[in-house]
Amino acid sequence: MVKAAAQRGWIDERTVTLENLHAFRRAGADIIITYHARQVLAEGWL
Repeated sequence: MVKAAAQRGWIDERTVTLENLHAFRRAGADIIITYHARQVLAEGWL
């Protein structure tokens, strides 16, 4: 849903993706496995 909304220009993909990752962490996740992992690392978002 994030990618589809970003393609339509409704949201900023970077901002929403990072917020999702931070929310997972705040919720107590020790490991986060996501389709966005490669993009986040490749584009230096973290």
